[in-house]
Amino acid sequence: MKDRLFILSQYVLPHHLLSRLIGYAAECRAGWFKNRLIGWFAKQYQVNMSEAQVEDLTAFAHFNDFFTRALKEGARPLDSTPGAVLCPADGAVSQLGKIEQGRIFQAKGHSFSAIELLGGDSERAAAFMGGDFATIYLSPKDYHRVHMPLAGTLTEMVYVPGRLFSVNQTTAENVPELFARNERVVCLFDTERGPMAVVLVGAMIVASIETVWAGLVTPPKRVLKTVKYDEAARAPISLEKGAELGRFKLGSTAIVLFGPEQVQWAEALAANSTVQMGEKLALPRG
Repeated sequence: MKDRLFILSQYVLPHHLLSRLIGYAAECRAGWFKNRLIGWFAKQYQVNMSEAQVEDLTAFAHFNDFFTRALKEGARPLDSTPGAVLCPADGAVSQLGKIEQGRIFQAKGHSFSAIELLGGDSERAAAFMGGDFATIYLSPKDYHRVHMPLAGTLTEMVYVPGRLFSVNQTTAENVPELFARNERVVCLFDTERGPMAVVLVGAMIVASIETVWAGLVTPPKRVLKTVKYDEAARAPISLEKGAELGRFKLGSTAIVLFGPEQVQWAEALAANSTVQMGEKLALPRG
């Protein structure tokens, strides 16, 4: 009954209004407010501050500054296996596997369309049909910057408007097409393993999604927006393996896609596996 009420409440709540209000609070610089909020959050979710560049909870300008905190150098060593695909974020593997018949497995009999995930363009999604996917869920306590699984050159960024359902396991098991319904930013790259998509999926009370090349992505008008990054449009943007790609202000999910026969997920990984940014996520095929 508790889970049913939680899911029902998400259908009736004003997702974007609630997220904006939380976003304003998360940017509040008043010491009496932000210090209490940060202190409560760090204790409630057992945040490990010993690995953060700034360990003093009162030194952050506001809650979002704390939430997107940088880590100490060497806190996330990059796997050195030749050709390894790196995990883009801290969190847990929600699911990983094959993209079958254009569908990506979500949970307990639920799946969603790869075409819809990538913004509804079948031509954009064609390169990933029959390929592989990995979905990483970032919990509140996790490091919330997302990094490059492989070195790549950005070709396209697509902002896809949508709802802001929670993305925890309970919601994934009960809300159909969850990740293709939520607001998201699709980042497409050319890599040594062919096309790679890294999809940053928004969630309930996520104040914003940012990328290192565009800053805050969520536009004033929530309409589909595509930005090309080919040489004819603008100077190419290339990011090294392990480089920061973007960040979430409050928690969410990152989904990585590759084309067919390009990668093989690490044998040790399965649904609910705990992961950290920089760990080996996959190895190249062939």
